[in-house]
Amino acid sequence: MTLDLHKLGHLIAVVEESSFTRAARRLHLSQQALSTSIRALEREVGVDLLDRRGSRLAVLPAGEALIADARLLHGAARAALVRARRIGRGEGELLRVGHTPAVAGDEVTALLHRVHQVQPELSTQVNQRYPSELTDQLIAGELDLGLCRGMVAERGLTRTTLAQHRLRVAVTADHRWAARDSVELGELAGETIVVWGKAGSSGYTDLLIEHCRRAGFEPAVRRNPIQGTPPVTAVQGSDHIAFVTAAAGPAAGGAVRVLDLLPPTFVPLRALWPQHTNSQARDDFLSATAES
Repeated sequence: MTLDLHKLGHLIAVVEESSFTRAARRLHLSQQALSTSIRALEREVGVDLLDRRGSRLAVLPAGEALIADARLLHGAARAALVRARRIGRGEGELLRVGHTPAVAGDEVTALLHRVHQVQPELSTQVNQRYPSELTDQLIAGELDLGLCRGMVAERGLTRTTLAQHRLRVAVTADHRWAARDSVELGELAGETIVVWGKAGSSGYTDLLIEHCRRAGFEPAVRRNPIQGTPPVTAVQGSDHIAFVTAAAGPAAGGAVRVLDLLPPTFVPLRALWPQHTNSQARDDFLSATAES
């Protein structure tokens, strides 16, 4: 028994677009050809996948289960195709890395520099991605590795902890704490803490909130309205504070001060990658990171 990846791709498009018409346009197919493909897929599977009754298209439980696996299959197939083409053309291994805003770009750069000391020929492409984008692109085979702080591993992904980084506090250079070297975690009670994601939908924000609760207070958090910028810049233009993993001292051209947090508190740096895919570059990266 086999499944046609093209038909699976057609099913994914129909569900993502919630319309045969829009999916056909996206796939550059006629609506009739697309409908015929989905019917053929249902015959191959042996059960209905979509409920076409009524004005709205509904996905049946069997369809939902198949789509979840189909995305993983498509991603693995895409990664295998890219890898085979690269090897066939005599091109070197390329590691495509995505990182969430919670992992600063200079942290990624420092990590890659350590890896290049062990694997100097390793080629990398690095881009920042929001958590949902990172997950989607890992599953789709568009990234080989994701770096994050508090994300869970969705089905089809593997997660490991690369390091534990010390948590610090960023304030503006004119903040009342700016002249200090450190601040106690309990002192943050009553302060507004700028975070990147919404509580309840961001694993990293929830992790930071949990640290505050363990210190005996419920933090007041505010989501940064300017997304995608370095974490230390989150406090600029306000008297708020932010948790960061940057080194203590001046930052953002002197506009920000980073203070040590006491007692020392740590947050994980984690790697995510798709299961059932091969990448020598990723293996080299993980091996070198473990050694460092």
